[in-house]
Amino acid sequence: MSGKFSDRMYHALNEQIRNEYFSAYLYLSMSAACLEKNLPGIARWFRVQYEEELSHGDKFFKYMTDRNAKVKLLQIDQPPHEWNNPLDMFKNALAHEKYVTGLINNLVTIANEDKDYATLSFLQWFVDEQVEEECADEEIIAKLEMIGGSKGSLLYLDKELGKRKED
Repeated sequence: MSGKFSDRMYHALNEQIRNEYFSAYLYLSMSAACLEKNLPGIARWFRVQYEEELSHGDKFFKYMTDRNAKVKLLQIDQPPHEWNNPLDMFKNALAHEKYVTGLINNLVTIANEDKDYATLSFLQWFVDEQVEEECADEEIIAKLEMIGGSKGSLLYLDKELGKRKED
């Protein structure tokens, strides 16, 4: 039951729910990897990111059900679980966020083509959110690149990133 969506939008929204929950799973995996490396602050940063991605999936879920569409939860792939270092993690996170930006942009394209103005309005929040997501990762990558191999600086950044609050 696709509710008030075209078939194409209906399938794309179900896919996006899966993608948002995969994102959460990816960040939880990164958090676990940081805990293994004794970096609790960075682990917390990724744990907060995990919670945020869950909420994104929930927003899509609620939007679909509010519009009388049946949600079909699709299988979530296993995320990676090993990275060389925090810089590698954040570069992976940035690449993933750019991928998600492309997915959101595709949803916007479909909504435009379908003249689905309610979905266009709903998606605007996600368009803005992706700008913030990419910017945050880029900022942390720049700091990690400045740090280089300095363990003391990494510990300082770990402490700073651990102060991240849930939105």
